[in-house]
Amino acid sequence: MSIAGHPSMSVSRAKISRASPLAGFETVRTPRSVRCAQRTAIHASGSNGAAPALVNGAVASGPDLSVTVNGLKLPNPFVIGSGPPGTNYAVMKRAFEDGWGAVIAKTVSLDSSKVVNVTPRYAKMFAPGSKKDVIGWENIELISDRPFETMLEEFKRLKAEFPDRVLIASIMEEVNRASWEEIVERCQEAGADAFEINFSCPHGMPERRMGMAMGQDPDLLSEVCSWVNAKATVPVWAKMTPNITDIAVPAAAALRAGCEGVSAINTITSVMGVDLATLRPQPSVQGHTTPGGYSYTAVKPIALAKVMSIAKAIAADHPGASLSGLGGVATGSDAAEFILIGADTVQVCTGVMLKGYGLVRDLCAELQDFMRQHDFKSIDEFRGKALPYFTTHHELVRMQREAIVEKKAKRVGLSRDDDWSGDGFVKEAESMVAQ
Repeated sequence: MSIAGHPSMSVSRAKISRASPLAGFETVRTPRSVRCAQRTAIHASGSNGAAPALVNGAVASGPDLSVTVNGLKLPNPFVIGSGPPGTNYAVMKRAFEDGWGAVIAKTVSLDSSKVVNVTPRYAKMFAPGSKKDVIGWENIELISDRPFETMLEEFKRLKAEFPDRVLIASIMEEVNRASWEEIVERCQEAGADAFEINFSCPHGMPERRMGMAMGQDPDLLSEVCSWVNAKATVPVWAKMTPNITDIAVPAAAALRAGCEGVSAINTITSVMGVDLATLRPQPSVQGHTTPGGYSYTAVKPIALAKVMSIAKAIAADHPGASLSGLGGVATGSDAAEFILIGADTVQVCTGVMLKGYGLVRDLCAELQDFMRQHDFKSIDEFRGKALPYFTTHHELVRMQREAIVEKKAKRVGLSRDDDWSGDGFVKEAESMVAQ
């Protein structure tokens, strides 16, 4: 831009667009009504017709996609990332109906009156030479502008209709312990199965020392995590900002402060471009803009690097902590890469905005195809399998040097006439015969 006793939780704790003259990107105008936007998203579909139907999110056959994370049982690892795809009851219901493994609602705060969005607030980046192939998406959208009480009522309604599915509340507040404690208690009372603390929204909220401003300060982040974990009786994840030198530092701080897991990455601070006809930056609001958050496929390599850093830190110092990977996931193959470097779940947000909620069927089918190729029967069989193969450049140099020495030692044939011997003459000659 999350109570004990619920069937979905088995553990508890004590604690619409206009083309721009600038080649390569497009400003996306917010639709005339939110209802129309939701209807468009609901009826869009990422399925190509070959993907299997999902029964309560579970695949009916083939490799098992179910995962258990911090005691939460998900029918598949695909999670709706916090943002517009989880903005209200109607869209979250659709996500559950179409089979998403879990839904993270759009970030809520106690006082939504302070949240005022502008339009247009999205912009697209296209592949060179294309006006259809979207590779990047920028947004300057804020957290939920809906009354907190309304969101709570919709959480209750969703949990009543989908008691076995996982609903996660994304939360954000200012630096005020009482506010954080209140938002945790009330979301739990509404039935949230877990929390994701938004320490990473890169625009608007940092001006109030929220979001990314907290995520870039490990000491402040740690203090807030301790407040949340003191009240929470369900799992807590901390969502990391990529706009920091070493993402493993705040991730470790969150885990030390009691969080069961972390998620990464949120969007990357960006300026989409400048319209060469109007000479104004985009997306343009009254001729002006502000840096926003960049997402979708172009950010995947950055996201993978950040997730890998966190995964290595978890393996070394926080075994058992969970990791939810996101950033540029558009296919089941993308998801496989995140899982291979240690992610337990994979979140998708922009992909849903571009392809619709039916995308989950394709994601599941493509992930199963990958698993069949390697004869993997479950997610556990390949989670983190690529992680040991990341090392330092110094180690790469050492390993290559040793490999060259070993190869030379095994070299076949004689290099000089002085090397011939009487006893081994026949074998020595044979060693130099072309194969």
